[in-house]
Amino acid sequence: MKLSRRCFLSFAVGAAAGINLTPLPWKLTDDLSIWTQMWPWTPVPPDGEYTFENTVCTLCPGGCGISVRKVDQRAVKIEGMKEHPVNNGGICVLGASGLQYLYGPFRVESPMKRVGNRGEGKWKKISWERAIAEVSEKLGEIRASGSPEKIAVISGNREGTIAGLWKRFLNVYGSPNFMTPASIEDSYEAALYLMQGAKGSVGIDLENANFVLSFGAGLLEGWGSPVRMFQASVKVREKGKVIQFEPRLSNTAAKVDKWVPIIPGTEAALAMAIAHVIIREKRYVKNFVDTATSGFKAYQDIVIKDYSPEQVAEITGVPESLIVEIAREFAEASKPVAICGRGEGRIPGNVHEIMAVLALNALVGNINSEGGIWSVPKPGYINWPDPDLDENALAGLQKGRVDSAGSEQYPFAKSLLDLFPKMINEEKSYGIEALLVSNANPLFTMPDNESVRKAFSKIPCIISFSSFMDETAQFADLILPNHIYLERYEDVSTPCMFQKPMLSLAKPVVKPEHDTMHTGDVIIKLAAAIGGSIADAFAWDSYEACLKETLGNQWDVLKKQVVKVDYGFAPNPWAYESKTGKMEFVATAINKSPDSIIGIPHYEDNGIEGEAGNYILIPYDTMSLSTGYAASTPYMLKIVSDKVLYHEDTVIQVNPETALELGLNEGSYAVLATAVGEARVKVTLYDGIMPNVIAMPSGLGHTGYDDYMGNGKGVNINQVLGTVEDPVTGLNAAWGIRAKLTKA
Repeated sequence: MKLSRRCFLSFAVGAAAGINLTPLPWKLTDDLSIWTQMWPWTPVPPDGEYTFENTVCTLCPGGCGISVRKVDQRAVKIEGMKEHPVNNGGICVLGASGLQYLYGPFRVESPMKRVGNRGEGKWKKISWERAIAEVSEKLGEIRASGSPEKIAVISGNREGTIAGLWKRFLNVYGSPNFMTPASIEDSYEAALYLMQGAKGSVGIDLENANFVLSFGAGLLEGWGSPVRMFQASVKVREKGKVIQFEPRLSNTAAKVDKWVPIIPGTEAALAMAIAHVIIREKRYVKNFVDTATSGFKAYQDIVIKDYSPEQVAEITGVPESLIVEIAREFAEASKPVAICGRGEGRIPGNVHEIMAVLALNALVGNINSEGGIWSVPKPGYINWPDPDLDENALAGLQKGRVDSAGSEQYPFAKSLLDLFPKMINEEKSYGIEALLVSNANPLFTMPDNESVRKAFSKIPCIISFSSFMDETAQFADLILPNHIYLERYEDVSTPCMFQKPMLSLAKPVVKPEHDTMHTGDVIIKLAAAIGGSIADAFAWDSYEACLKETLGNQWDVLKKQVVKVDYGFAPNPWAYESKTGKMEFVATAINKSPDSIIGIPHYEDNGIEGEAGNYILIPYDTMSLSTGYAASTPYMLKIVSDKVLYHEDTVIQVNPETALELGLNEGSYAVLATAVGEARVKVTLYDGIMPNVIAMPSGLGHTGYDDYMGNGKGVNINQVLGTVEDPVTGLNAAWGIRAKLTKA
């Protein structure tokens, strides 16, 4: 059989994806691959009998069950928890190497107070008593001045008791400023509300689908729950087909049935063209559309008028005949589903695009049905009594949020962390006197790092609760280190994109290695130290007591089996909570004309902006690098390809045609410049990327931690990426930026 160049690329990249994601390599490499490195801090596992303790991995939003193997009281290996509903015994490289977070030298071992300039790295250890006293004194002063709204919390916990405690603390203190890093989940939730009136999370019943249209979702790059998505993708391909639309041959694109290159930012237009074919040829599920939806006529008029396959082929670069072929296959499948979200889904994206993709699912009648898109209710187990608010708190809560979320301009947003630096730097809102950062590292993960740092420089007091000396902790005034995830209790609600309501309990499997404290306990102690109505709102003696009371009769069940799933849950595909009581093709909740709701702009106005050049820079994710709060482990960095990181240099992917235009060769060094910043990079030629598109890996370029955790290795792509406000939600809709590339 003759192997074409494209087939060879798909085979080579796909093989790499399979090797990294299946359980096989972890069985082969076992403990030795992780622990027999020549690092001075590597512990030597003791001899003796071993036991297993089950818990939950919280290093990403996936919510995988894990089994920690122990010899005596020493943890020596992490494996996937067998028959867990999310990962079913599988584990990713991040989860498998999690013990390096526990035992590594890059942890913050006790409370620390800055003694030098910010970012200078000069610290002194202080006691927990002193740390609690200093923070409570500072917060007490701000509140006594009559400006309680001038404190803010950035929390990596979206749901659960830790998020609940922070919200309660801010509420009784008098600040509305609880902010969380945004992701594709936020945009999906906004779209669900706008189209269905649902106040819940999105679930994808991928295991039961037999035809998947993926508009950029990195099913093998960490989208949703990484291990679950890999396993579900395999199931879909065994009984049907997966088609991937994206501008580069990613691991996902290489492993699916068909990769369709597409110009970045035009995915929504493609979804509308597919809808055009389905409607024009009357292939939609008429009973569902007529009975369970509203606004179809207005939607149909726009789709037929402006989004013919011929028109959209010019916009997207996808051939007209292929658009028609895919639309027919999608409509003819018995359980088709369309999904979207770039890479691992850490960028919210354009809500118009998600609505266009959800509309495809409505056309084929697969909303809240087996194998389709589900609306999953939010967890309802936190039922604490409302606290009494004094006049100071009531006055502060009336001031509005510093990030404008929930305002008249952005009524559908709960948090707009990406707007926070802009509001501070441009003085569009009141200033913040104290910022508390918990389970997040915004100075690394947020786009346009320089503007974020500039905004943070204007905040007089920054308090980090990080377990590591990450970029944000380095810039803080005080660090009150949390226990590592293997040392603490934490409730974990329904994981990202899971289709059944779920509740899990992460449990401590080892005793704390250092003088750290659970953030939940710190919040309770701070409330007690400030006193008054704030102390009254926190009657618990400890976080464990709070969690036990909150979970009630579920506590004993979860301590024993770790996870509880409502397997009987199934949403009603015919019942919606929108204004019309139906699934709305044209969302009546948005007070705008249908054209502005459904009309999808080209990529020039849809997240790719600036006058820096004629090329489009896009980020890409890889399972070998962590892009979130938890940095890549030393083991992860050792398996990163030299086509991603070459010694200390970030490697970008450039199409050979583009490289020829620029006079670049394999291994050339170049300067990549955008309207936000510039970086020196190394070039690799890659046929699996569209001409005029440049791809750069995410997760490199740490300046915190230490050399073991990638300090100084590569460039943080957030140095050159900016943000673009979604006009409906205010969330960041950008997945790339215009750039120029010149030979160094």
